[in-house]
Amino acid sequence: MSGDDVDLVVVGAGPVGLYAAYYAGFRGLTTAVVDSLPEPGGQVAALYPEKLIHDVAGLPGVRGRELVRALLQQARTYSPRWLLGESADQIARLDDGRIELHLRSGTSLTTRSVVLAAGIGTFKPRPLPVGAEFLGRGVDYFVTDPSSYAGHDVLVVGGGDSAVDWALTLQAIAKSVTLIHRRDRFTAHEASVAELHGSDALVRTPFVLHALSGDRSVDRAILRDTASGELHEIDCTRVVAALGFTADLGPLTRWGLQIVDRHIVVDSTMATGVPGVYAAGDVTEYPGKVRLISVGFGEAALAVNNAYVASDPSASLFPGHSTATV
Repeated sequence: MSGDDVDLVVVGAGPVGLYAAYYAGFRGLTTAVVDSLPEPGGQVAALYPEKLIHDVAGLPGVRGRELVRALLQQARTYSPRWLLGESADQIARLDDGRIELHLRSGTSLTTRSVVLAAGIGTFKPRPLPVGAEFLGRGVDYFVTDPSSYAGHDVLVVGGGDSAVDWALTLQAIAKSVTLIHRRDRFTAHEASVAELHGSDALVRTPFVLHALSGDRSVDRAILRDTASGELHEIDCTRVVAALGFTADLGPLTRWGLQIVDRHIVVDSTMATGVPGVYAAGDVTEYPGKVRLISVGFGEAALAVNNAYVASDPSASLFPGHSTATV
């Protein structure tokens, strides 16, 4: 595909990127999708494919894997070109105003516009302070198959959405679930925290993991009460470490974008300030920004429509309603 010419390149194949690819096709644009992961779906597919997602309109609850499958089917309607396992590296401006996007593999794409739907960029889990030797032997950073926790005493560590959601999911499957958080206050969604406290999961705050023990795999955990300093030992055969992730925007930091706290600043058209480059989803920053998948879908439509008009001023910003009849 070296030197291929498309109307729009979407960087990121997570939910927002997949919807941007579909919407670009809906507007009649040829599209390429670039993602460093080998499979589409982004963080949802890589980190919580079996977790229920509750903030997508029209779907009271949908598993991450099912949402990605539906978005992928939708995106394929207009046959975008897929460059998976590839990373966007550099951009250059051509004499005619188009953008030449270089990938780390040496491949290049020529395009009128780029939509960055990069989520949090490349990511890796924050490690547990103890118990690294049990990784793969009872300690997990990703839950890919909830059914594998059946019959286990599970310890979930963390206070964010992922920790609370996994505790809620696993308490109906596992023998027991204990969630510990170093603070009394959670950062997870309030409704989820309320549901957690009403569930069969045992919630212990303010506690941290002090040590893990076991022969071939984990069989005990020692918890420390950060208020009193007391140690408590519990049965534990599986640990889910949900302490968040560290993110890196990588080469995007060299594109001349305005970046604040690893987020790309955009205006109301989703334009970044670099001509022809737009952004949508969790990677964006603007006053009043709310990081939800549902918000990202709307931003993707805004980015595509405004990119279309910027590259063709004779085009209409409003494409008409998809329900309209000809």
